Amino acid sequence: MLHKTKGIALKTTNYSESSIVAHVFTEAFGMQSYLINGAKKPKAKIAANLFQPLHPLDMVVYHKDSGGLQRIKEVHQLPVLREIPFDLTKRSLALFIDEILYKVLRQQSPDPYLFHFIQQAVLWMDSSQSSLANFHLLFLIKLSRFLGFLPSHHAYKSFPYFDLLDGVFCNSLPAHSHILQEPHTSLFERLLKTGFEETQQIKMPKEERKYLLEKTLEFYKLHTENFGSVHSLDILEEVFQ
Repeated sequence: MLHKTKGIALKTTNYSESSIVAHVFTEAFGMQSYLINGAKKPKAKIAANLFQPLHPLDMVVYHKDSGGLQRIKEVHQLPVLREIPFDLTKRSLALFIDEILYKVLRQQSPDPYLFHFIQQAVLWMDSSQSSLANFHLLFLIKLSRFLGFLPSHHAYKSFPYFDLLDGVFCNSLPAHSHILQEPHTSLFERLLKTGFEETQQIKMPKEERKYLLEKTLEFYKLHTENFGSVHSLDILEEVFQ
């Protein structure tokens, strides 16, 4: 049966000499894998380059509830990203976020709120003329809400430590090494309370940002099965040197 759905392209893998499997997070069906025959041919009806990292898609798909590889009848990039494919900083951020999303959404069922959050964040990044130095940190922290491990914080009180294992701010030092301490606790808490439009107002030296990103990824590893290493991290660190 044919269905219309929006999607966000995450990854493609080779299936044969001319075909690919496109891994797409869809609004209607969650994470899906689509076999596209002949996608690498010069005159392909559905070309491989339609599935660039994080590109929003408008799709007509065949869907089987039994799972496995699905098929696409029609797909269009909508809206077309104007800057992410060509701007070095935005493209590097997109590759990093794309890798994270592929790791955490592999078994994701449909979630319209999560889909809307990701789509709006991508479109904001694409159009933004502000500094994006903190964007990936803010994205990861806000994404954790939809994945079920949003940090718990008190709206009217600050704490010196953040327990990465339990996901809570606290007054006493936890009996393990998975922690944030000042000044990183305050930076993490500020990001938790900040919107994308204000993220450039949070100033931090590059070494502090690098450390905070490492600890945020540690937070993800503690709460995501088989998270593994992030290969695009080195590219991101070079861009924000």
